[in-house]
Amino acid sequence: MEQKAELSEIAKLFIKLGIIGFGGPAAHIAMMQKEVVHKKKWLSEQHFLDLISATNIIPGPNSTEMAIHIGREKAGWQGLLIAGLCFIVPAVIITLVFAWIYADYGTLPHIQPYIYGIKPAIIAVILAAIFPLAKKCLQTTEHRLIAIIVLLGSLLNVSEIYLLFGSGLYAAAKTYIRIRRGQFLSFLPLFLIQNSPSLVMSTMNLQLFWIFLKVGSILYGSGYVLFAFLDTELVMTGMLSRQQLLDAIAVGQFTPGPVFSAVSFIGYQINGMSGALISTIAIFLPSFLFVALLNPLVKKMRSSSVFSAFLDAANIASIALILSVCLSMGKEAVTDWRTMVIAFLSIFVVFTFKNINTVFVVLGAAIIGYLFTLIQL
Repeated sequence: MEQKAELSEIAKLFIKLGIIGFGGPAAHIAMMQKEVVHKKKWLSEQHFLDLISATNIIPGPNSTEMAIHIGREKAGWQGLLIAGLCFIVPAVIITLVFAWIYADYGTLPHIQPYIYGIKPAIIAVILAAIFPLAKKCLQTTEHRLIAIIVLLGSLLNVSEIYLLFGSGLYAAAKTYIRIRRGQFLSFLPLFLIQNSPSLVMSTMNLQLFWIFLKVGSILYGSGYVLFAFLDTELVMTGMLSRQQLLDAIAVGQFTPGPVFSAVSFIGYQINGMSGALISTIAIFLPSFLFVALLNPLVKKMRSSSVFSAFLDAANIASIALILSVCLSMGKEAVTDWRTMVIAFLSIFVVFTFKNINTVFVVLGAAIIGYLFTLIQL
C-alpha cells in the first residue's frame, strides 16, 4: 500500500513538473530541488548535489536523468520508470500537438513574444535555486578556486565533460595521496548495452531509431547541443530542412519539460506519428539505462573518501557550469531595457518570496513579455 502511495506521489510531482517545467535543464533541476529537497524532503541537499554530479558524468538530458534518479531513490525500479515517463510524456504530447499543426499548416502559432519574456525569468529561477547549493559547496578557498577555474573554462568553451572529470579526478587523486592508503581505482565510464528493437519498423523508422539512440548515448551538455548534432545527422543528409530544425528549436524553447522532446516534433515531420514515437523512445532510452546502472553506485562512492572527494569536486564543477549557462543565457535573453526589467523583477520576486511557485514567475514573465512587445519604444 505504501509503495502504491509513493508511486502515486511520484507520478503527480513529475507530471506537474513536466507541464510547468519551462526553461531547459538548469531550470528543471532548480524546480526539482525545491520540490524534493525543501518541500517534500525526499533527499538531503548533499545527496541531491551528488545526483546532479552523477547526471553530469553520463550522456543524455540532465533533467530527465535527475527525474529518473529521484524516482529510483524514492521507489526503486518502479519509481525510476514512473518518474522518467511522467516527466517526459506531457512535453511529448504538447510537442506532438505543435508538430501536427506545423505539418498541416506549415507554420507555428506566434510564440516569440512569450519566449521573449520567459527567457530572462528563467535565469532568475536558476539563480535562486543554485544560491543555497553554492553556499553549501563553496566553503573553502580550494573549492572556490575550482569553481572559478571551471567557470572560466566553460566560458572559454572547454568541454564540460573535461571540466567535470578533471575537477573530480584532481580532488580524488589529492585525497588519495593525502590519506596514503588503499588502492586508487580509476573511474571507468559506464557503457551502454544496446539491444536491437523488437518492433517491426519501416526502413525510415529504423534509421531514425539508430540516429536518435546514438545521439542519446553520446550527447553531453545542454539539451541545446542536441540541435548541433541534428544539423549534421538530419539537415546535412537531407532528411530535414534547416527551417524545420529552427522551428523545432522554437518548439523546444516554448514547451515545458525536457528540451529533447523537440525530437518528437522532428520525428513527426520526417515520418508522421510512428516516426515521432520511435524517435522519442530512442533519444530517451539510454538515459533510463545509464541511470539504472549508475544509481546504486552513488551512495557507495560517497562512503569512500577518495570517491567522496571526486563527488565534492564534481558538485562544485556542476554549480559553476550552471552559472556559466546562466551567463550565456543572459547574453542571449537580456538584450534591451524590457528584458532587463523582466530579469530584475523576476530576481526580486524569487529571492524575496522564496516559497512562490516558479510557474507563476514564468507565466507572469511570459505575459509581461507579450505586453512589452506591443510597446514600440
